[in-house]
Amino acid sequence: MPGALPPEAPASQPSAGAPAASSAPSASASPSAPADDPNASPDAILVRRTLAEIAPVSDQVTSYFYSLLFVRHPDLRVLFPVAMDAQRDRLLKALLTAAEHMDSPAVLTGYLRQLGRGHRKYGTQATHYPAVGEALLGALSRYASASWDDETEAAWVRTYTTISQIMIDAAAENELHAPAWWQAEVVSHDLRTSDIAVVTVRPDQPYPFVAGQYTSLETPWWPRVWRHYSFASAPRPDGLLSFHVKAVPAGWVSNALVHHARPGDVLRLGPPAGSMTVDHSTDNGLLCLGGGTGIAPIKALVEDVAEHGHRRPVHVFYGARHDEDLYDIETMLRLQSAHPWLAVRPVVAEGPSQGLTGQIPEAVREYGPWHEYDAYLSGPPGMIRSSLDALKGAGIPLERIRHDSLEELVAAVG
Repeated sequence: MPGALPPEAPASQPSAGAPAASSAPSASASPSAPADDPNASPDAILVRRTLAEIAPVSDQVTSYFYSLLFVRHPDLRVLFPVAMDAQRDRLLKALLTAAEHMDSPAVLTGYLRQLGRGHRKYGTQATHYPAVGEALLGALSRYASASWDDETEAAWVRTYTTISQIMIDAAAENELHAPAWWQAEVVSHDLRTSDIAVVTVRPDQPYPFVAGQYTSLETPWWPRVWRHYSFASAPRPDGLLSFHVKAVPAGWVSNALVHHARPGDVLRLGPPAGSMTVDHSTDNGLLCLGGGTGIAPIKALVEDVAEHGHRRPVHVFYGARHDEDLYDIETMLRLQSAHPWLAVRPVVAEGPSQGLTGQIPEAVREYGPWHEYDAYLSGPPGMIRSSLDALKGAGIPLERIRHDSLEELVAAVG
């Protein structure tokens, strides 16, 4: 039961085409709501007290958790990457964050179902979950000794049982109609800048997805190490899939894809995931903010609107540090020329620029009004956070702001 977080998380890969959305639950073990919140359930109060106690020693908790898991169940070690550097804390911290927010089922159920489906590619079986729960309770009882008692243990057992059952049920349901992974051959590799490539692959069987979603990807150079990347186009008649990949420091998969992948190489893809998709039942306009390679799913959304023939206004703010970092601006401008309902505005943080100068949230505030628009965000976590504030200030309700960063979603409801 390896990494429960979307791998190569956006904090370490700020613009690698992974949803910033590429994102995952908060890496902090400390609760976002007080342990004595009067609106919390009894179990949530006990869970949050545990989390507050272990927060200062979270690294030790993590190390002890994996030690227990592998010592008691050595057969599970083969499911994890050989090098645990990037993997080390993802599974535990995903479980802790999910437990912390079990009072927000609307947010968490979809996320946990996605995790359950995604864990099929690791070889995770329903029989593995009790072993993980055993290690979880063992680590918590050791490092939360001041707050740990029979009542607290019972609360954690109920919480973990709920989490694991949602994941197990989702995996079982998914197994009836989808493979655990797809083989995908690289058919083209377009190096746009020294560290950004557009990689196009051909899956070995039909791959169903919706524009705005993302997938997990494994390369032959780093077995069992998976990273998330957004689809850079709407579904195509030829079935090809494209990804925008930025090589980041210490990014094993991103560097392999940018600097080593060539046509003929075979990658593996996990199932599609993500909810940053277009609601075609409404006439609302689309306000799309894409930073760096976060422009990839935004481009897919524009193509999706065009294919549906629904002439609703779409405004795209495409952010980068310098003009030369707008690696896909020509594609976006061609789309603008082809569709009169589309407006594309490049925003460059450090001028001079042929477009707007500054940050995306500042640029958004200068235009509008946006109260009749649905907003879509993709890019580095910092951009997501600042843009959320700007969009809410512009009158867009939170429920009409779409992205796939659970960290931001749970913060909004916590």
